[in-house]
Amino acid sequence: MLDQLNTLKEKALRELNAFTEVMQLAEWHKQYLSKKGELTQFLKQLGQLSAEERPIVGQAANEVKQSLKEFFDARQQSLQEEKLNQALADDEIDVSLPGRLYQRGRLHISTQMLRKINEIFSQMGFQIYDAPEVESDEYNFQLLNIPAYHPARDMWDTFWINDQVVLRTHTSPGQIRAMKEYHPNPIRVILPGKVYRYEQITPRSEHQFYQVEGLTVGHNIKMTDLIGVMTEFAHKLYGPARKIRIRGSYFPFTEPSIEIDMDCILCSGKGCRVCKYTNWLEVGGAGMVHPVVLRNGGYDPKEWSGFAFGLGVERPAMLKHGINDIRSFYGNDLDFIQQF
Repeated sequence: MLDQLNTLKEKALRELNAFTEVMQLAEWHKQYLSKKGELTQFLKQLGQLSAEERPIVGQAANEVKQSLKEFFDARQQSLQEEKLNQALADDEIDVSLPGRLYQRGRLHISTQMLRKINEIFSQMGFQIYDAPEVESDEYNFQLLNIPAYHPARDMWDTFWINDQVVLRTHTSPGQIRAMKEYHPNPIRVILPGKVYRYEQITPRSEHQFYQVEGLTVGHNIKMTDLIGVMTEFAHKLYGPARKIRIRGSYFPFTEPSIEIDMDCILCSGKGCRVCKYTNWLEVGGAGMVHPVVLRNGGYDPKEWSGFAFGLGVERPAMLKHGINDIRSFYGNDLDFIQQF
C-alpha cells in the first residue's frame, strides 16, 4: 500500500504543478483532500491491514496528507502572485491611485426617530417595555375588548399565521402584558416595536411600520394628564411653536378616546397629500384605558384609572424632516437613507 500511496502523491503533485489558474485549485482540493477525496478513501482501507502494517502505513499517509496541504498552499500563493504581477505589467492596476475610503455605517432614520421618542418619554418617567411581534388572538384582540364578533376588528387588516396567531396589528397587546407583569403596582411604560397590516401601500401608509404604545395606570389619572403628556411630547420633538388639536375618536380599548393632531410642517398651511389638504396631520390615537381592559390586566377600575396612546415613528420623522412619502423608508435607496 505504500507504493499506492506514493503513486497517489506523485499524481496529485503533477496535476497541481500543471495548473495555471487559481480557480483550478478548488477542484484539485476537492479531488484529493476533501472528506470524499482520494486520500481520505485510501485511509479508509487501513482497517484491512495487519496490526504491524497499520501504524507504518497510517503514519506515511498522514505525512503525505500534510505534504499535499503545504504544496497546495504554496501553489495557491504562487499563482496569486503571478496574476498580480501580470496585472501590474499590463497596467490593469494603478498603484499610484489613492485607496478607497470605507463608508461608515449609520442608523436608519426610523431607528434614529425611535431612539429620540424613547429619550423624550424616558425624560418624562416612562420605562421601555418590550412585547412580542407575533401575538395570539387573545392578546391582540380579545383582552383589548375586541371579541371575535366585534365590528372593530375590521379596522385592522390582519396577517393571520393560523386561526389563533397573528402578526400584531398594533402595539396595544403589550398593555395587557405590562399590566399582568406589574400588577398591583402603578405603571408608566412605553412599548416600541414594529406592527403589520395587510393594507394598500400609499404615500401615507405601509404594510409594516413602527409604533410606540404608551400606558399609564395609577390612582386619579385624568384626561388632562394624557393631553399634557402628548402636548409636551410634541413640543419636545417638533419645537414649542407647534399647534396641537384634540378631537374625539373611537377605540375599543379606551373610553373616552381622542385623536391628537398637529399642524402640518410639510405644507405650512397650504395643504398637501400627506395631510390630505387639511393642514392637520394625525400624530397618534389615545384615550383613557377602558374599564374592561383594566380588569383584564388585573386592575380594579373602581380604584385604578389610566391612559394609553399610540403613535407612529415614520410619520413623526416625515414631519420633522419634510419627507412626503412613507414608502421611502423601506425603499432601500441609499441616496435617501444617507441624508439623515
